[in-house]
Amino acid sequence: MEGAPIARGSKDDEVLSALTKNLAQTTLHEAYELIDTVEAIPAVIKTLVDQPVIPPSLYIDLEGVNLSRQGSISILQIHVAPKKKTYLIDIHTLGTKAFDTTSELDHTLRSVLQSESIPKVFFDVRNDSDALFSQFKISLAGITDLQVMEYGTRSFRRQFVSGLSKCIDRDLDLSYSQRSKCQHVKEEGLKLFAPGRGGTYEVFNQRPLSDAIGLYCVQDVQWLPQLYQTYLRKVSKSMSAKIALATLHRVKESQSSSYNGHGKHKAVGPW
Repeated sequence: MEGAPIARGSKDDEVLSALTKNLAQTTLHEAYELIDTVEAIPAVIKTLVDQPVIPPSLYIDLEGVNLSRQGSISILQIHVAPKKKTYLIDIHTLGTKAFDTTSELDHTLRSVLQSESIPKVFFDVRNDSDALFSQFKISLAGITDLQVMEYGTRSFRRQFVSGLSKCIDRDLDLSYSQRSKCQHVKEEGLKLFAPGRGGTYEVFNQRPLSDAIGLYCVQDVQWLPQLYQTYLRKVSKSMSAKIALATLHRVKESQSSSYNGHGKHKAVGPW
């Protein structure tokens, strides 16, 4: 027998709001570390270069205002899969210093991103690569593009690529609780930055970074390791070479003077 809805008074709502806020802060503390000082960079770099390379340990995404050569980079997210930890590198605050501050072994974030020997996984690398190359002269290497990987492992290949949200929803065996949380984090983020929802992309540059945007940034990378493993099981040797070639083409294309990072053409599959 179903019970009647619980009626809450204003004091109950205040208590619930406080509990929710405390939970969000606990989750945030566990979810990511915001790197917004030069002094914090060397320790992050040491963590990145000390990880195993098979399977890839680093899963990366970027957020910004009109993320492309015409816009700006606000945050670079790096999820370190073996440590189950995400770093949010504050590019808006640090600028070039984020990429060129050296660690004790003379590594930099720039050298990690440009290294062929340190594998890095993106989901649709094109605009991220465009922004990094155009604004900071960073030429990505050692990249796997999960969007290309998904396209190459389909049983029935259609013309268009899939977006990240669709891949997470369709290809990961998430619990009801995980799916609900994922949807909630996405919706809260969209309300803040999506112009169609009354938001603005400038929210990625507002400091202190809001809890909702921090969690949104984390969610964009935290599911990538599971997606990688899901698609890896379906990749043949010949298809692996084809995926690598298509990913390389995407990076090179994004660096060309004629690259257009916006438009329906981006939804068309790589072959």
